[in-house]
Amino acid sequence: MTANTPVPTKRQILDFINESPTPVGKREIARAFGMRGSDRIALKSVLKELQDEGLLDRGRKRQVRPAGALPPVVIIEVVGIDSDGEVLCKPARWDEETPPPTIYLRPGRRRTPAPGKGDRVLANVERTGKNTYTAEAIRVLGAGPKVMLGIYEQRDHGGVIRPTTRGRASEYSVAPEDRNGAENGEVVTIELLTRGRGATRARVVERIGPISDPRTYSLIAISSREIPTEFSPESLAQAAAAGPIGVKGRTDLRDIPLVTIDGADARDYDDAVWAEPDADGKGGWQIVVAIADVAAYVKPGEALDRDAYERGTSVYFPDRVVPMLPEEISNGWCSLLPDEDRPCLAVRMTIDKEGNLRKHVFMRGLMRSAARLTYDQVQKARDGYPDEMTAPLMETVIEPLYGAYKALTMAREKRGTLDLDLPELAITIGEDGHVAHISPSARYDSHKLIEEFMIAANVAAAESLEARGAPVMYRAHETPSLEKLEALRQSLAALDYKLIKGAVRPIHFSGILQRAASDGNSKLVNDLVLRSQSKAVYSPDNPGHFGLALQRYCHFTSPIRRYPDLLVHRALIAAHKLGDGGLPASGSRKWAKGCPSPSGAPKPPNAKRANAMSPPFCRTGSAQNFPVASAASPASACS
Repeated sequence: MTANTPVPTKRQILDFINESPTPVGKREIARAFGMRGSDRIALKSVLKELQDEGLLDRGRKRQVRPAGALPPVVIIEVVGIDSDGEVLCKPARWDEETPPPTIYLRPGRRRTPAPGKGDRVLANVERTGKNTYTAEAIRVLGAGPKVMLGIYEQRDHGGVIRPTTRGRASEYSVAPEDRNGAENGEVVTIELLTRGRGATRARVVERIGPISDPRTYSLIAISSREIPTEFSPESLAQAAAAGPIGVKGRTDLRDIPLVTIDGADARDYDDAVWAEPDADGKGGWQIVVAIADVAAYVKPGEALDRDAYERGTSVYFPDRVVPMLPEEISNGWCSLLPDEDRPCLAVRMTIDKEGNLRKHVFMRGLMRSAARLTYDQVQKARDGYPDEMTAPLMETVIEPLYGAYKALTMAREKRGTLDLDLPELAITIGEDGHVAHISPSARYDSHKLIEEFMIAANVAAAESLEARGAPVMYRAHETPSLEKLEALRQSLAALDYKLIKGAVRPIHFSGILQRAASDGNSKLVNDLVLRSQSKAVYSPDNPGHFGLALQRYCHFTSPIRRYPDLLVHRALIAAHKLGDGGLPASGSRKWAKGCPSPSGAPKPPNAKRANAMSPPFCRTGSAQNFPVASAASPASACS
């Protein structure tokens, strides 16, 4: 380039810096474009303009880099392992508005200890793509600062944080430069900076809102229970890349008018139902229950699986949901939207006229929901008030569903299940975050219809897995303990009700509950009976389900929001040889011992305890109580 050659444009300079594998400065840029003499003075001016415009950052030794790019040496934090076994990291501090870059930590030449998840590492980084880097560890610095929730208070000597989580220090000091604009009484997220014999320092990461705002209480609960709220970058990338699945290798169910029936405020529709009279003419029914095929998108050991495993379930609060899976999966490809092709795992069941399950077959299918219906809508149609959507479905869909439901109800009554009359309460939150009103939820036969169809499908899943010698994650509900039964007898005796001694079955409570209803003691007696029950748990062992009066029972119907249901799907896929995404052989062996790994997922780098891989619903030697994240029935404590 001669002295008369124009200075390269800003775009040319930025492209050169972006594409350079090594850091560059003014000298390297001038050499690349053949600039000499006064041209270099003009280049300096252009570089200054790019910095002022926020497009370049100044590095060490007069080097420049694209805004948001990492310096050659930086502190990074380990976030996990990807599906190829590579260690994923992120910058320990990132103040840009754009997403942080993805950093792959490669084995270093230095003899540094292997870092674990959450550890901070001083590393050399090298840019390999627009938003990706590789890193080589210089030194493992140990666990990074813990982000937690607290309440900011301004005092005479400075700011302090009172943490909302029990077991933390009483308070942390906050320097003025670390306040981040927090006001007195605000709930904030904080990052611990220093520890010592004196006060621990922290900085404010995010301002949540005043403690007087009731919407902050769910955030406090999430923080105190350490419920994961952020999905890993790789998990989000997997979810964003998900797409439709064709019919190849699947049973085509698109001609069957399957429908979803949910609450009016439901956002994901993961189960669909259909029924018709059995062709044998003996009064029985054919039933199909189709569940979103989550296993087709959440593969064993991949990022989505690891994040779902860490959560265990979706968690519901009055004003928000912490989902088990990203929205693209739970509300997208695994939501059975009307007139959209969706992959499913389905079971076709044959029941007799008394509702007894005679045979069943599982299939991996492709379905197309005929309609998204609500409980209220279906019940009104059944009661003679169909609307524009339900009127065309009355004869072919709704009437057969109620016919099959009537038969299933006969089987339920014959078994003698525990039917507690405990209406749920619907809590309505106003725009200001306060409770607007509380009212009993309507309880229709349409609710019970879906419950009976799901129970039948769950029983079929447990029977099918047992018949093939496959592992089963049971939904177990044991008989009440002798101590609780004796306490219940004494309480009932004081109210002039008698509970038999010896072995108790659910049907033994029925007469007492019916009499209490006629005496006006229904609420009190129902509460007493409920409190006497064992809690339902997930377990690889099968004590049966006392409340439903069933010998075997598992949860197959909500893999979107319950990890054990996803395990059951994988077990069914493997047992019936229904394609990929099934439970790996290694997972089956560990499950048989009492605690499955997360379906063959690689061991996380910080799994140091012997039971570190035990899922949140199962611990070696015992089954742990596990929250059900679906809409609860009146007997939710034991279902």
